[in-house]
Amino acid sequence: MSAHDPALTALAQNWLALAVLHGRIEGRIERALQAEHNLSAREYWLLDVLGRQHDGEGGHLQMKQVADAVVLSPSATTRLVTRLEDRGLLTRYLCPTDRRGIYTDVSEEGLALLEAARPTNDAALREALDEASTEPDLIPLVDAVRRAEG
Repeated sequence: MSAHDPALTALAQNWLALAVLHGRIEGRIERALQAEHNLSAREYWLLDVLGRQHDGEGGHLQMKQVADAVVLSPSATTRLVTRLEDRGLLTRYLCPTDRRGIYTDVSEEGLALLEAARPTNDAALREALDEASTEPDLIPLVDAVRRAEG
């Protein structure tokens, strides 16, 4: 079934085009990050989200917020955090003001890997968008992503 299938409504065609674009972008980023940094796209995104935390009010994210940001279930996010912690890329510690809370921070090694991987991620994203911009069904979506870049 293609996005031009007459059985699909315009809404369904647009949704299918968005799914196709997402899959291509994610696949391109996944292959590039694995090849260059031995890092999955989800691992990169988790490091990126956690790397943006800061000390102070509202600076640390709860695991539910992290899960939402990386589009995973809370249990899958916990497993991902554990894998990255086992690799020395993350650390966990008790919240100093609420002993029930656990914070997760990116280690120095994790920050270094994140900084090294960021150009790879960005280049793969641009390449995927450039490739998708040659397909008429995807051009409006590519344009929307590029406009959001600023």
